[in-house]
Amino acid sequence: MSNEDLLLVAEQNQAVILTLNRPGVMNCLNFDLLYALRDKIDNLQYTSDIRCLIITGTGKKSFCAGADLKERATLSPEEVKKFILTIRNLLTSIQNLPIPVISAVNGIALGGGTEVALASDIRIAADTASMGLTETRLAIIPGGGGTQRLPRIIGVAKAKELIFTGKRVNAKEALEIGLVNQVVPQENLLDACMEMAKMIAETGPIAVEMAKYAIDRGIETDLATGLAIESNAYRVTIPTEDRVEGLTAFREKRKPVYKGR
Repeated sequence: MSNEDLLLVAEQNQAVILTLNRPGVMNCLNFDLLYALRDKIDNLQYTSDIRCLIITGTGKKSFCAGADLKERATLSPEEVKKFILTIRNLLTSIQNLPIPVISAVNGIALGGGTEVALASDIRIAADTASMGLTETRLAIIPGGGGTQRLPRIIGVAKAKELIFTGKRVNAKEALEIGLVNQVVPQENLLDACMEMAKMIAETGPIAVEMAKYAIDRGIETDLATGLAIESNAYRVTIPTEDRVEGLTAFREKRKPVYKGR
């Protein structure tokens, strides 16, 4: 299977949909799939007409079951280090994309699969989904950023519980603890993600980019520094044509047409 087959790419209504396509092994991550993802994410850094990225998995059973353990068993310690560095850098690049990223968790998401979702801005899960950082059950720890992103999303105490025990949570519990934003019926999952992407596409591109920047950078600092980051991000939006268009459209009682400039 070529790298193109491992990662299916579709574009719809200013959104790119990346589908992990290894259904025979629950869409788990091997080097080739990581490289295919990396190349596509790198390209999205420079695409101005795309407003949202959606990541999902092929089929109804699995979003991503984590690392390909059969491949992992053949790797030397040095190659394992390379794999961990590759996935960590990939997930950082997903998190740092200037556009919002939605994970459509269509089934089982374990280990690196949950870490892919954690690197996204928004997580929408099918009612059949289950998630977990199960690495401690293999005598390792999450290596793709899970120990850092999970506590920031659901809180330190709950994150420790899930990581220390390697526990899986179903979609209902994932919603209750704030791990996912929404839970929808399996058959409605992609539609729900596309509806979210549509709402994002109606907003100002520069405003969304600056809002994401302010949130992601500000959350890592004290309040005073965060407010300064917000202020600087706001200043970026002031001289834009889009800001004027937004005010004009409001006055004229019509939908604005934003151009990202």
